Amino acid sequence: MSSYSILIGLSIAVILSYVFDMAARATRVPSVLMLLLTGIALKQAADYTDLHLVVPKVVLEIFGIIGLIMIVLEGSLDLTLSREKAPLIRRSFFAAALILIVQAIAIALLLRAYVGVSFQSCLVNAVPLAVISSAIAIPSVASLGGEKQEFIVYESTFSDILGIMFFNFALQDDFAQGISIVTFTRDFVAILLVAVVSTVVLAFLLDRIRLHIKFFLILAFLVLMYSLAKELHLSSLLLVLVFGLAVNNAELFLKGPLRRWFHPERLTSEVQQLRSITAESAFLIRTFFFLIFGYSITVSSLLSSAVILQALLIVGVLTVIRFFYLRYIARTDLIPELFIAPKGLITILLFFSIPPKHSIGEISESILFMVILLTGVLMMVGLLLAHRKPELGEY
Repeated sequence: MSSYSILIGLSIAVILSYVFDMAARATRVPSVLMLLLTGIALKQAADYTDLHLVVPKVVLEIFGIIGLIMIVLEGSLDLTLSREKAPLIRRSFFAAALILIVQAIAIALLLRAYVGVSFQSCLVNAVPLAVISSAIAIPSVASLGGEKQEFIVYESTFSDILGIMFFNFALQDDFAQGISIVTFTRDFVAILLVAVVSTVVLAFLLDRIRLHIKFFLILAFLVLMYSLAKELHLSSLLLVLVFGLAVNNAELFLKGPLRRWFHPERLTSEVQQLRSITAESAFLIRTFFFLIFGYSITVSSLLSSAVILQALLIVGVLTVIRFFYLRYIARTDLIPELFIAPKGLITILLFFSIPPKHSIGEISESILFMVILLTGVLMMVGLLLAHRKPELGEY
């Protein structure tokens, strides 16, 4: 395959993704589902033409990690903090935390009854299935606007962060002992301190660097610190969220002497450009990640009745738990909140991070794909219902 053939393929992929985004706005079908199905179609075409193209798993992981960073940063750069939003932030945090914990435990008990391995291994495999993917949720609710959009952005971002923390907690050797709580708290405080220091440094660079090319330098520093924190088994996604919220709400944080070091009005103009570059980067990386993941799926495994039934059971349990929380505890709207809890990029990344000793053969990439597909369809239904709700003037 020539270099020009590869460039043609990459260009067509980006153009298709843009078309899918436009189609998603009109049809409410998530563009991610279109990308996944396109990846599967490409795999079938490659098999038919005897074109054996193997994409290493590490490439998929790299795209996924960078994509997750860009998408969470993009979402946090769109969020405005204020006293009026405090109840919304609390509500979305508790929704993300409680639903995640209950769903993970429920799926873990289901797996333990089904495969009979240790509860810790079952929980490690269950957490990725319970985490809401901000990579899919945030772009998909852009048309909602208002408090519903903000709730879903906050909830999905908190779910990603808490999901990674819960996953790391479940992996601890002293998982079932009291000392694990101490270790978990220590790691949380450590990443919070790192997040604050990193945010100050990055905001200073963003404010002071006057060179024409600087935004990808900032993003490179952000990816570097994220990766270093991840190597230390810290929930480094919190670092990305804190940085995005801080620079987008500079007026709120820059008080007194800090104004001598930072210039809020200059930061505001720089954030506009950072937001644009982040959105473009997230779009590009998301495109290739989901295409490659779809390409890696074997179609014959998806047609297995066992895979379909297991995925339906998992999604059913997740949806019932979410319904009970929203209906009887949060006492909030069900449409579209009940349906917008997609699984995706973070689910795949956490699944790839499961150590061999905790791996369960019954949980395969095929089941992950079916769960992603089913939750994507549910999200499409929720978005359609949300846009069909009658306005007050229609009664």
